[in-house]
Amino acid sequence: MRVIGIDPGLRNTGFGVVEVKDTKLTYLSSGVISTSQHDSLPERLKVILDSISSIINDTKPQVASIEKVFVNVNPQSTLLLGQARGTTISACVLNNLSVVEYTALQIKQSVVGYGHADKLQIAKMTRYLLNLNGIPKQDAADALAAALTHIHYTKICSFFNMSSVRGGRLIQ
Repeated sequence: MRVIGIDPGLRNTGFGVVEVKDTKLTYLSSGVISTSQHDSLPERLKVILDSISSIINDTKPQVASIEKVFVNVNPQSTLLLGQARGTTISACVLNNLSVVEYTALQIKQSVVGYGHADKLQIAKMTRYLLNLNGIPKQDAADALAAALTHIHYTKICSFFNMSSVRGGRLIQ
């Protein structure tokens, strides 16, 4: 199974692609899609849409794992994040991927084992689990963690003969 994890953001959208065969995890790709705050909102969303589509076409994942949006103190920031998130979901669906959502708490528990882990703990554990040479950038690490979370939930669900979407929410 090949999974693309996405950590949506209007300024920086992290992505990470991980493959699992039997019990072996393989890191394939990760990075950050950055947009210019000097561009208009539609231009920034187009950069995200085109970039995610290109990554999907290059890496050929079977499923996308995306962090669920949380409500921020600033409603304007939440609205902008929601638009970036919707754009990443659209890119996945337009490229025929199933999309599964996980909360930040689920991702932290799955990767670190602690639901209130900080960003550095996530990055270090992602490095360890994928045997990377260095610690990935924060947004890329969060995206890799989202991909790893789907792999973990899928393995647990298959062990108990359950649907793999019980851990997260499937968008179709």
